[in-house]
Amino acid sequence: MAMQSQEKTVADSDEAGRRARFGSLPERIRLEDTIEERPAVAPDPARDAYNADEWLVRTCL
Repeated sequence: MAMQSQEKTVADSDEAGRRARFGSLPERIRLEDTIEERPAVAPDPARDAYNADEWLVRTCL
């Protein structure tokens, strides 16, 4: 009988621990808080400075 009482006490403490940890849902997050908005960067003119005839000069000369 004492063993059964001890098992019940352990089971109750385990249940209390689970309820303390998982007993409620986390706080709700608004949709507005999940979106990050950043302005686009200005285009880099050096990056897009491609000369269509450059390949001809590099390969044929």
